[in-house]
Amino acid sequence: MSLLTPDHPTIRWLLDGDVAIQYQVYRDLLGEDRPDLQARIATEGWGQRFLSYRHPEGHWGQRFYQPKWISSHYTLLDLRYLCIAPDHPDIRASIGRILAEQIGTDGGINPSNVLQQSDVCINGMFLTYACYFGAPQSALQSIIDCVLGMQMPDGGFNCRLNRSGAVHSSVHTTISILEGIHEYARNGYTYRLEELLSMAADSREFLLQHRLYKSDQTGAIINKKFLMLSFPSRWYYDILRALVYFQSAEIAYDDRMQDAIDVLLQKQRKDGTWPVQARHPGQTHFDMEQTGNPSRWNTLRALRVLRHFDQLPS
Repeated sequence: MSLLTPDHPTIRWLLDGDVAIQYQVYRDLLGEDRPDLQARIATEGWGQRFLSYRHPEGHWGQRFYQPKWISSHYTLLDLRYLCIAPDHPDIRASIGRILAEQIGTDGGINPSNVLQQSDVCINGMFLTYACYFGAPQSALQSIIDCVLGMQMPDGGFNCRLNRSGAVHSSVHTTISILEGIHEYARNGYTYRLEELLSMAADSREFLLQHRLYKSDQTGAIINKKFLMLSFPSRWYYDILRALVYFQSAEIAYDDRMQDAIDVLLQKQRKDGTWPVQARHPGQTHFDMEQTGNPSRWNTLRALRVLRHFDQLPS
């Protein structure tokens, strides 16, 4: 039986999950657009729960970035991952308020009351959801200008560059910027787009030179945590997050991805699923899945990646 059919046990299990999972399984694995399912994300399941924690003034948590992970910033990132309808009026209003309140002196989004320099990692994540939810291009221009000024000579990014200083890019910051640029491009934004796309190509090369998780000097694993599958990723890097970016951006296979793909294949369980292996400490509205258990999110994400690179298990 073909894996990517509604009758396959793994697909049936995925379709027993939250309506956000159902919508993305139909769209990304079964090739069927289901706007009826997307419309339900805001009114039931995880989507309804996230929206229920929104305060009347339009924020989540205590403020834009605190506390983790129930702030406006991380809740909006979660809602983007759910693929809730991008024209949701309350979400757009919340993003508008952030743009009105959180632009720093350097033009970037800056939640700090002390530091004058914006954190480029936060700005990458902000672009990921702001562009998905249709923020006005004019409101994003200073953010784009700010991001374009912070690429490092090795092609990547590091949030410490304009704060305490950095000599080498961070995979955490680089993947956040790549995701933000991708969301910006695919939602039709044009301001300085060619510069952003050129920058993204350099940043992809930075990750590929490290085979997504290895030292480019010794070949040793940079950090074993990069091999642990988590979701939501928050600001943290791991190999599945990187592979999902390459898949979503429709980047062609490069043999420097194969080591990470092999690790991903090894993590598939006998029942055809992938687990949640790591949880990033912090306060949450609720946990969509439990660490150590089979994960619909990671199974969906892994199957997307393996389909894109023609490496689905038989």
